[in-house]
Amino acid sequence: MTNPILADWTTPFAVAPFDTISDDDFAPALERALATHNAEIDRIASTAEPPDFANTVEAMEAAGADLDKVLSVFFTVAGADSNPAREALQRDFSPRLAAHFAEISGNKPLFRRIAAVWQARDSLDLSDEQQRVLMLTHRSFVRAGAALEGDAELRMKEIKGRLATLGTGFTQNLLADERGWFMDLSEEELEGLPDFVVEAARAAGAEKEAAGPVVTLSRSLIVPFLQFSPRRDLREKAYRAWTARGANGGDTDNRDIAAEILTLREERARLLGYDSFAAYKLETEMARTPERVRELLMQVWTPAKAQADADAEKLTAMMQADGVNGPLEAWDWRYYAEKRRKAEHDLDEAELKPYLQLDRMIEAAFTCANRLFGLEFAPLDVALYHPDCRAWEVMRDGAHVAVFIGDYFARGSKRSGAWCSAMRSQAKFPETQTPVVINVCNFAKGDPALLSYDDARTLFHEFGHALHQMLSDVTYESISGTSVARDFVELPSQLYEHWLEVPEVLEEFATHAETGAAMPHDMLDKVLAAANFDMGFQTVEYVASALVDLAFHEGAAPADPMARQAEVLAGIGMPAAIGMRHATPHFAHVFAGDGYSSGYYSYMWSEVMDADAFAAFEEAGGAFDPERAKALEAHILSTGGSKEPEELYTAFRGRLPGVEALLKGRGLVAA
Repeated sequence: MTNPILADWTTPFAVAPFDTISDDDFAPALERALATHNAEIDRIASTAEPPDFANTVEAMEAAGADLDKVLSVFFTVAGADSNPAREALQRDFSPRLAAHFAEISGNKPLFRRIAAVWQARDSLDLSDEQQRVLMLTHRSFVRAGAALEGDAELRMKEIKGRLATLGTGFTQNLLADERGWFMDLSEEELEGLPDFVVEAARAAGAEKEAAGPVVTLSRSLIVPFLQFSPRRDLREKAYRAWTARGANGGDTDNRDIAAEILTLREERARLLGYDSFAAYKLETEMARTPERVRELLMQVWTPAKAQADADAEKLTAMMQADGVNGPLEAWDWRYYAEKRRKAEHDLDEAELKPYLQLDRMIEAAFTCANRLFGLEFAPLDVALYHPDCRAWEVMRDGAHVAVFIGDYFARGSKRSGAWCSAMRSQAKFPETQTPVVINVCNFAKGDPALLSYDDARTLFHEFGHALHQMLSDVTYESISGTSVARDFVELPSQLYEHWLEVPEVLEEFATHAETGAAMPHDMLDKVLAAANFDMGFQTVEYVASALVDLAFHEGAAPADPMARQAEVLAGIGMPAAIGMRHATPHFAHVFAGDGYSSGYYSYMWSEVMDADAFAAFEEAGGAFDPERAKALEAHILSTGGSKEPEELYTAFRGRLPGVEALLKGRGLVAA
């Protein structure tokens, strides 16, 4: 019987046939796909033909199609709709996949062929894109340890396998802690909470099969609870549980895992001849060096901390006016900041939220993409992996462009956070394929589902990533879409957030859930005026996390990461009432895999560019200026990793930006 994962997919646009795939299909499909990929690699490495771009580099680009199918389906459901069977499979798959790719990168005959093509590159009459793919292929093999020999080569394979196992364990521990904790709320304890928080708590209670409403560790529920609950004791209990994820002792504790990961990363970097893992990791990013990263972060930290310290004094005074003595605590900040926002800006999130309906915000994101890039979105009836998911066909001028899938609601089977991934990336070789792109979020369910302003910004952010995938127009999949430097990948996503704040967008799409009325102009003015409210807090919690990440990887691995975290925070004068956005035991960006390790700063590096890039629209004909939109697509959104990011950004803007636009955009210039 044909395995449905490896069969030809006859679904519309060859979307994975989720309704025919069971968990029992994954292991045998992986076995066959690994064997097929190994055979393909062996043929490339052992051919008697002299190495050239077509029979070596392009042949590698064409290999692994079956494996791509298996992994695209599996990791989609493992992240967004996990269960015990999938978690067990992931624990088994992770080290096997690490070993598989380590074998490829350590394949000496294959590397000799790649190196030969690289040495002959100037005589091969390659296109610019082919030159880029060749350089990246050669560099990735060298950085993976292909030139290592003997014990060093064996040790590198061991390290990669162990890191894969540890990263999976870190993720699953975090999911277990998030899934396992909730706090029951009595009817009395609901007092003072806005209706949308009460409704979300009741929905969460139903999802947990609890006796009544609950607070969970989903950001879309716990943050508004911390903002609005007048019960300081309950806020403290919820906050402590939220920040203790991965640090509760027992089988799900991540602290020892983090320590081992950091030690292995340092050893990996030193095997390759680097002084530190940060030096190794940042070599291929825009930042290039740890010193440049630290310089940027400290340029932002100083005014952000000054703003946060000033804000803390005001919040402390408000708390003491309520009769609460003692210092402002981390579980107090959001509550009094919300009170302050209402007082200073006459803006109440409970009044704002009915105007931010999920469906209308999706429509807003789609309409902006239509006005900027001519994209059209039509609902698509295909089987997906969960009933909450929705799909759209993306078209332009009547031609198919992509499939877009949205999975927006929080649930116990989904890891926290929000992300964009491509089940299939755009490419023209070995045959033309259009992308299938997914946005995954964790918004609270409701009827209708209502978003906070931060939620709406997240929706636009992830859709910016999706546009980067959908508008990609390159030949080779390895440089398609978001296959760019880590500190460049956040530019399209953070840039797209700006369109949420365009007044005419909110005027059209911020309509009341019950009356359908547009957001009143005075409320719209208040929303825009308060866009930078509490920016000291937001910047401090983020930059602190980025500085800790950098410190972990900049020198010798700390024996006790928690002690090193405390040392870094003390050294920068971390305000006592603000916690890191991601403390070490739940810092999935850094410890679930290598993606953002030494690279959490990249959101801020990209923000330097996104603030400057949106200013280009404002300096031209406005937010929907057609010439700027055309340039954005031509030089950034369509180009993937076909050129160095500095070259792409300069082609769009004419120059590289400085930090001033970021500080101005965050309202931190005066501070």
